[in-house]
Amino acid sequence: MAVPNKVLTLVMIREDARILLGMKKRGFGVNRWNGFGGKVEHGESIAEGAKREVEEECGLILTEFEEVGRLDFEFVGEPQILEVHVFRGDKYEGEPRETEEMRPQWFPHDGIPYKDMWPDDKLWIPWLLKGKKFKGYFKFEGHDNILDLQLDKVESL
Repeated sequence: MAVPNKVLTLVMIREDARILLGMKKRGFGVNRWNGFGGKVEHGESIAEGAKREVEEECGLILTEFEEVGRLDFEFVGEPQILEVHVFRGDKYEGEPRETEEMRPQWFPHDGIPYKDMWPDDKLWIPWLLKGKKFKGYFKFEGHDNILDLQLDKVESL
C-alpha cells in the first residue's frame, strides 16, 4: 500500500533585487538557508498553510503571493514523498523578525548563499527569480547527494 505524500509549503519572499531567506535553527534542514514554510494543517488549504507558516517563522503577513512550483522530494530509505508547493511572495505587511525556528536575512539576487542551502535550490531558484513556473522531482541519498532529478519549466501548475 502506497504511503500518501506529505504536503508542505515553501515561500520565497522577494523585494526588488533581493530575496528573504531564513537560517533554519532547528528541525529538518537545520543550519541551512531556506524559504519559509512547512506542513499544511488539517482543514487548511495549501495557500492558507503557506501564509500561516510565513507568519509563524518570520512575522510577515503575506498580502500577495502566487504558487509558482511543485517539487517532489524522495529520500532513500524514507517511504513518504515530500510534496512541496513553492510560492513566490511579492507583497507583505510587517518587518521580518527572528523566531525560535528561523533567523531571516535579505540577500541580493547575485549573493544568494547556495553553498549553505539545499543542493537543489541552485537549480530552480533562478527560474523563480525570473518569474518562471516549474515542476520537479529530486531523489536524495542523505541530505547532500542528489541521485536523480527531473526539473521542467511549465506554463501552469
